[in-house]
Amino acid sequence: MAGVGLRTERGPILLSLMLSTFLIAIDSTILATAVPTIVGELGGFSQFPWLFSVYLLAQAASVPVYAKLCDTLGRKPIMIVGIGLFLAGSVASALAWNMTALIVFRAVQGLGAGAITPTAMTIAGDIYTVRERATAQAYLASVWAISSVVGPTLGGLFAQFLSWRWIFWVNVPLGILALFMLVRSYHEDFTRHRRRIDVAGSALLIVALVLLVLGVLEGGQGWAWNSWQSIGCFAAGAGLLVLFAVVERRAADPVLAPWVFTSRVVVTTSLAALGVGAVMIGLTSFVPTFLESTAGATPLLAGLAVAALSLGWPISGSLAGRFYLRIGFRSTAVIGSTLAVTGAVLLLVFAAAPSLWLTALGCFVVGLGLGLVANPSLIAAQSSVPLRRRGVVSGTNMLARSVGSSVGVAVYGAIANAVILAGGGSAHPAAVQAGSTAVFVGVAVSAVLLVACTLVIPHVAIADEQPTG
Repeated sequence: MAGVGLRTERGPILLSLMLSTFLIAIDSTILATAVPTIVGELGGFSQFPWLFSVYLLAQAASVPVYAKLCDTLGRKPIMIVGIGLFLAGSVASALAWNMTALIVFRAVQGLGAGAITPTAMTIAGDIYTVRERATAQAYLASVWAISSVVGPTLGGLFAQFLSWRWIFWVNVPLGILALFMLVRSYHEDFTRHRRRIDVAGSALLIVALVLLVLGVLEGGQGWAWNSWQSIGCFAAGAGLLVLFAVVERRAADPVLAPWVFTSRVVVTTSLAALGVGAVMIGLTSFVPTFLESTAGATPLLAGLAVAALSLGWPISGSLAGRFYLRIGFRSTAVIGSTLAVTGAVLLLVFAAAPSLWLTALGCFVVGLGLGLVANPSLIAAQSSVPLRRRGVVSGTNMLARSVGSSVGVAVYGAIANAVILAGGGSAHPAAVQAGSTAVFVGVAVSAVLLVACTLVIPHVAIADEQPTG
């Protein structure tokens, strides 16, 4: 069982986790390049943003529930359900007959993604020791780097030479292979709980999160922030969260237990994850438009500049273990968040004279920083709780990152739209440059807040432990 790698005894399990993660990672990049082709065939141009929004909604809302089930029923069955749902959604999406059907099937994919992402991280936390975990997380992080380059390329090739439907068909063999390797190689040492599943709490949490994330995603885009839709979403979501808190106090086995909010390690590392999500989404969403409008970059080159962010992440993630084993989780995360601030400031400076390569450099530095924050903070949280609570911890971390991304894209979008509109509209490069600069300011502020979050992460002892599974 010694060692971390694809050729070790645990290699097939790691490869299965990588393939499963790849399905989720590539999905976020492969679809965007084919949107014009999809709209040309199915119609529904006004609806296409929902292809992304409904996926994010389903994923974010279901993560906490899957995370709890992961600790109740075991990791393996939840992972199998997640891959199965994602494959079912992919096949249905490939057969979609109109935009409405495609949006519904994308929601099914999102429900699958909500199970895969936190469970993969939890399984990695189970089968590897603290000393091995950083390397394992680096393997998983490398999947995102690969997908950032492969996704847009495959999406463009399928849309141009074959059919956009192949974007979804390509998931089938990968998902079946991941499922086969998981079932064959992962033998889970887990005793299931004989407890009643918290159906009422789960339903309340899902609906509340759907309403709140919907309000954030559509506010300022689909409707005005002060419209009845926005006010209704936020008011109803907040009200359901209050009701959820009341129900959870009486639940025998709550889906989101009170100890999550009283654990300083879990709370602070989740805040760090929220900051990571906000910083990451600000660059991946706005850098391509900035470069295409101001530096004359092609969509492919602009995408590669963003890929520098994903390349820096696994590089530092693979080295994070050496750092936190020597100086601790908190110090490593502080170094990473400081690097993220440095990269954000570089982007802000470079925005005055737009350059593809300098922007890519700034993204790369930010990626290096995020890799030293995301992995160590997650591993610190996992290490602070016993085996049976790791699923909830991983799920809480992923939920926080999703919330950070959702809130971040809404806030940055509102800032960018206001500045660009004041400058004469998106047809004017100077206006886009000003709007992008404002976003980079927002990213820099988010990175500074990330530093503050990492500074308050408490000390977590690094103890030797026996892996399971």
